[in-house]
Amino acid sequence: MDPRHVKPESIAAQALGWVDDKTRAITPAIHVSSTYLRDPDNQYRSGRVYARADNPAFDQAEAVLAQLEEGAQAALFASGMAAATAVFQALSPGDHVLAPKVMYWSLRNWLMNFATRWGLNVELIDMTDPAAVQAAARPGVTKLVWIETPANPLWTVTDIAATAEIAHAAGALVAVDSTVASPVLTRPLTLGADIVMHAGTKYLNGHSDLVAGALVTREDSEFWRRVKTVRAQIGGTLGSFEAWLLLRGMRTLYLRVRAASQSAQRIAEHFNGHPLVEAVLYPGLPDAHGHAISMRQMQGGFGGMMSLRVKASAQGGEAAAIATAASVELWKRATSLGGTESLIEHRASVEGAGTPAPPDLLRLSVGIEDCADLIADLEQALARAHA
Repeated sequence: MDPRHVKPESIAAQALGWVDDKTRAITPAIHVSSTYLRDPDNQYRSGRVYARADNPAFDQAEAVLAQLEEGAQAALFASGMAAATAVFQALSPGDHVLAPKVMYWSLRNWLMNFATRWGLNVELIDMTDPAAVQAAARPGVTKLVWIETPANPLWTVTDIAATAEIAHAAGALVAVDSTVASPVLTRPLTLGADIVMHAGTKYLNGHSDLVAGALVTREDSEFWRRVKTVRAQIGGTLGSFEAWLLLRGMRTLYLRVRAASQSAQRIAEHFNGHPLVEAVLYPGLPDAHGHAISMRQMQGGFGGMMSLRVKASAQGGEAAAIATAASVELWKRATSLGGTESLIEHRASVEGAGTPAPPDLLRLSVGIEDCADLIADLEQALARAHA
């Protein structure tokens, strides 16, 4: 069947239905060769020269992801950071870039340190406020607007379509970190973005056994070709087995994301107004920041990521949050998100000085365990922390 007429759940589950022409295997082989044979007349008619740029292990995973995001092409990277930084490295020194104040901490640090030393003019703004974007965008000068939505770890929401309209009017490209939403819930390219980024380690893979990243472009542009050149020349490419694992993970993407989203919604509603919780941060709550925007641009749920701000104990809010994390039995105290297991962490301790995370905040990555078990474990942990 034509993939354009097949629902994304089927595309993901069957990985586009590709079958090996020679063996008829429905699970792809793992291609490990680093180099490819040149033809006798000195040509490369296979289109492959060296695995850093031409690895056939990438083909199916990239094709599936491009189809799910409704993009023209995809490119796999060695990590989410490798994917994200390739977009900025495809710019030129002196280019003006807008990025959100609340965003993935490692990328924020890279932007404010390495990228600025390299020569990019990086300006952090409140990306959730279109007026702030309009005021900061410099026609002919701003080259890239970077969006992350929902934004880690406060889960604030940016209107992709409105921001893209402002950016494009100024002559800038728009890239969206859509790791948390995944293609299941949001497709930024259909809302006006030019590039979408995923930390493939998270929901795309979904099993906490892989580090990977990916970019998808709306069109095969000159800028996209520069991004792919950065990947090849700097060498931030994925290994063959990792590409195979990523494809394997994407087969269950829709089931996992929907299950996690449903549980996160239940957990958010349960603890919203709880006597031991100061606040619940989750886009699916009616009073959450950007809930109305989320209703427009997130289809089928609001994701598996949320944060709890723990009510202060006698020792304070930070102490109560850390004690709560120390008391869980089912949740795992670990850094990452998007896996089958539920994770909890005190985010301010991870990010350090300058973090936007309040000291009483616990970041939760909701997995696919029984939701009642997850709620019960948080209940007993909160009670022990305040005993």
